[in-house]
Amino acid sequence: MKHVISEFRLYLCNYWVNSIPSHRFRLWFYRIIMDFDIESNSYIFLGCKFDCKSGLTIKKNSVINNSCRIDPRGGVFIGENVSISQDVVILTADHDLNTSKFDGRTGKVVIEDYVWIGTRATILKGLIIGKGAVIAAGSIVTKDIEPYTVVAGIPAKVIGRRSIDLSYKLNYKRLFQ
Repeated sequence: MKHVISEFRLYLCNYWVNSIPSHRFRLWFYRIIMDFDIESNSYIFLGCKFDCKSGLTIKKNSVINNSCRIDPRGGVFIGENVSISQDVVILTADHDLNTSKFDGRTGKVVIEDYVWIGTRATILKGLIIGKGAVIAAGSIVTKDIEPYTVVAGIPAKVIGRRSIDLSYKLNYKRLFQ
């Protein structure tokens, strides 16, 4: 019965609640029903999907845009003033293809303050994205990213550096998103 309730909660979250154009209601559902730790002035746009209850921490002033998929089974930490563009995928689990039972593995993803992740980027399990880093659109991140670096490609490789003088405060919200 517990499994049925858990699956129903995910169904509600991913196919009903994520379509309601009221951020206040969605935020209430994510905090109370899904047990996500979401601080003030952070925003999750419509259409985002999650793979399990709990395991997600979002610090203040961070934005997750439309249609992202976040898998918090291994834990996802999102720092302050993080901008995650639409269709980003953050995975914390995979399978060990070299075991006879195809064992599952998890690893926490940490996204530090002032990170910007471009549209359709994919972040794989067990990684740290350093403070102020930028991940270009469409990149697949397979290794830790150093602070203030700009990465792009498949797999993501360093293509530049970003200013270390970052002090902006994200406050991006749309009424019916």
